[in-house]
Amino acid sequence: MNKKAQGLSMSTIIIAAIALLVLVILATFLLRSGGDVNEGTSCEGIGGKCNPENCNNMGDGTYIPKGQSTCDEGYICCIPL
Repeated sequence: MNKKAQGLSMSTIIIAAIALLVLVILATFLLRSGGDVNEGTSCEGIGGKCNPENCNNMGDGTYIPKGQSTCDEGYICCIPL
């Protein structure tokens, strides 16, 4: 018998299918464990507190203003020093 082409062996196909399944499981795990990106960059997410006007009237420690803020308008993000 004269073969003109060589096919993939069954073991190669099974290994490729298992590898694909592992990649899908890893991708699902990584995407679900990422969480909300905005949560980590919000004022509360970095340990600060939204406060009206300035950080001097916080009363429970020394706070400094943070440049960019996710607080509502009229509030600033105060982070502990």
